Amino acid sequence: MFKRKKRILSILLLAFTAVFMLTACGDKKDEESTGNDSKGKDALQTIKDNDKIVFGVKNDTNLFGLKNPSTGDIEGFDIDIAKEIAKSILGDASKAEFKEVTSKTRIPMLQNGDINAIVATMTITDERKKEVDFSDVYFKAGQALLVKKGSSIKSIDDITKKTKVIAVKGSTSTQNIREKAPEAQVLEFENYAEAFTALKAGKGDTLTTDNSILYGMADEDSNYNVVGDLFTDEPYGIAVKKGNTELVEAINKALTEMKDSGRYDEIYKQWIKLN
Repeated sequence: MFKRKKRILSILLLAFTAVFMLTACGDKKDEESTGNDSKGKDALQTIKDNDKIVFGVKNDTNLFGLKNPSTGDIEGFDIDIAKEIAKSILGDASKAEFKEVTSKTRIPMLQNGDINAIVATMTITDERKKEVDFSDVYFKAGQALLVKKGSSIKSIDDITKKTKVIAVKGSTSTQNIREKAPEAQVLEFENYAEAFTALKAGKGDTLTTDNSILYGMADEDSNYNVVGDLFTDEPYGIAVKKGNTELVEAINKALTEMKDSGRYDEIYKQWIKLN
């Protein structure tokens, strides 16, 4: 009889343990799906508790996020925007911390909790909205043209069948220019460095890609400038883990404050020089 009771107790204990484990796993999945931490707090509250906000930023994108070899600091438009967000949320711009991301690693690092938000020239797309939540637009990006100063090309309307347009192989920019200016002669190069070198060598009349990249090229060589209006719409947004509504609202509030106070324009003019 004693052995039978002991066996029944053992079975009940195992059953209780199994139910507990299943419940715990379910809770964990719920937390992960909402983007909250283990205590069920919104990411915004976690940031306030930690008294810091960690941003994923580029380290190799001129004007937006580039490591200064002299100081080791990351500098650029995205960096200053992130600092202003930290100032709005935590009262101190120095409470912004930065971790390097690439286009490939930024979303996985966000999902893993390595960073709180992505400020890294990230275009808002419907596909990406399935994985992350975006803030309002903080930079109006799109495709444009880079030419040597004095060029007769002032906009996409000046591209003719005689125009040699330089682009990067396999990029959406190459596809877009063929759609917008189907008669143009498109010359494709392996990367942006080669493409810019080709333009400076006179192998083409203009170079096309995102305006943010072109601004960086123009900053490197003042003999070139970006011309015309954008002919595609690819705006940048700040990404956070899906479900973190309060954090998105706080970031949007910070962006609104920046624009209303004139601080956004100051940052823009500092980095984006429309020469």
